[in-house]
Amino acid sequence: MRILGIDPGTGILGFGVLDIIAGKPVMVDAGVIRTPVHEDDSVRLQTIFEELTDIIIETKPDQMAVEKLFFARNVTTAITVAQARGVVLLAGRQAGLELFEYTPLQIKMAITGYGKADKKQVQEMVRIHLGLSEVPKPDDCADALAAALTCAQSRKV
Repeated sequence: MRILGIDPGTGILGFGVLDIIAGKPVMVDAGVIRTPVHEDDSVRLQTIFEELTDIIIETKPDQMAVEKLFFARNVTTAITVAQARGVVLLAGRQAGLELFEYTPLQIKMAITGYGKADKKQVQEMVRIHLGLSEVPKPDDCADALAAALTCAQSRKV
């Protein structure tokens, strides 16, 4: 089973790909899609769609786990992240992937066992779960891997 985890964002979108081998997660690939701040939203969303579609074609996941937007202090930021989530869900649906969405609370509980864990705790547990020598960088990448790990655990892959 191969799972593509996504931490949605317009400026930086994190992705992480895991294989589940004999019940254990193994990192296949991880990184970010970046879009320039000065570009129109429509251009940025197209870039996200095209680059994510390329990642899906290259890595051939079976499932996609996407972090849900929980809240945002800035309404404008919330709207652009929601738009990016829509593009991500569309790319996954068009690729025929099984789609799963998880709140930040669900991800924190699955990864650390504590729903109020901070970002550093989640990132360290991602490192431990995947047997990595260091925390994946940037943070968006680690968050995407956390979403994929949550999917693996909750789906009992």
